[in-house]
Amino acid sequence: MWFKNLFIYRLHNWNETADSLHDKLAEHGLPPCGGGDLQTRGWVAPKADGEPLVFELNKQLLISLGVEKKLLPTSVVKQFTQARVAEIEEREGYKPGRKQVKDIKEAVVTELLPRAFVIRSRTYAWINPVDELLIIDAGSPSKAEDVMSLLMKSVPGLALTLLKTKVSPGTAMTQWLTEEDNPRNFTVDQDCELRSRGEQAATIRYVKHSLDSAEVARHIQGGKTATRLALTWADRVSFVLQENLQLKRLAPLDVLKESAELDKDNDAFDTDFALMSGELRKLIADVVNLLGGELKVGESANQDLKAA
Repeated sequence: MWFKNLFIYRLHNWNETADSLHDKLAEHGLPPCGGGDLQTRGWVAPKADGEPLVFELNKQLLISLGVEKKLLPTSVVKQFTQARVAEIEEREGYKPGRKQVKDIKEAVVTELLPRAFVIRSRTYAWINPVDELLIIDAGSPSKAEDVMSLLMKSVPGLALTLLKTKVSPGTAMTQWLTEEDNPRNFTVDQDCELRSRGEQAATIRYVKHSLDSAEVARHIQGGKTATRLALTWADRVSFVLQENLQLKRLAPLDVLKESAELDKDNDAFDTDFALMSGELRKLIADVVNLLGGELKVGESANQDLKAA
């Protein structure tokens, strides 16, 4: 298992072991999605059902937020609601008003929920106590927020702040696109997004396109800045850097896949987590260093990459 999208947070007041964290997460385990529930959420075992709620390897911890949700298509609710409205209209001789239709719809949902299918999804979170980081594999801020809020509820006193750098990713990515040399230990790939800062916020996206063209330079000279940029780190991992420091579309390259193949004797889950956490620790450190280092509380951000 490899994380594909990273939201990175600084851990504050972290004093948990794998065992103590398991006990605290167990108090907020995933409850079954009952007859009247539309959705439930809680912690589930990251490796397999019946295993501990915290997977530990090489001082790194893995947890997983599970969500059970009733699958109740809007089209089905609409069909049943319309049928009930038609029955009332035929029986009573009048068409129900807006409020009555709303009440009918709510009653239909309540009636159908116990018969709806339940689907389960999960969001993984990797806790790196050594570097005091929390990394959440989420494609959207709302999913990352769900993990953060339940983790802070489960671990009283824990504080989390989004990791920030002294140079904003947007400033750095824009400078990289105007320079001839690649940033150290990274190569610039062929996907990027440029956006103007005016009210209209015009956006240009390039996919599998040479980014050293005069056209790209002209857009930057015209005032557009980079909001995301595809990069490859050390010929080992490709990813897209976002202006909010999120790393998206992470993919291990052939050299890492070969390493995993050579370790077939061990559990595949263990091997993947060990390889992923080991590589991504170094990748995150290199990204932060490339952006001038971490921005601490009370420090001012730099606007120039070379001055950082």
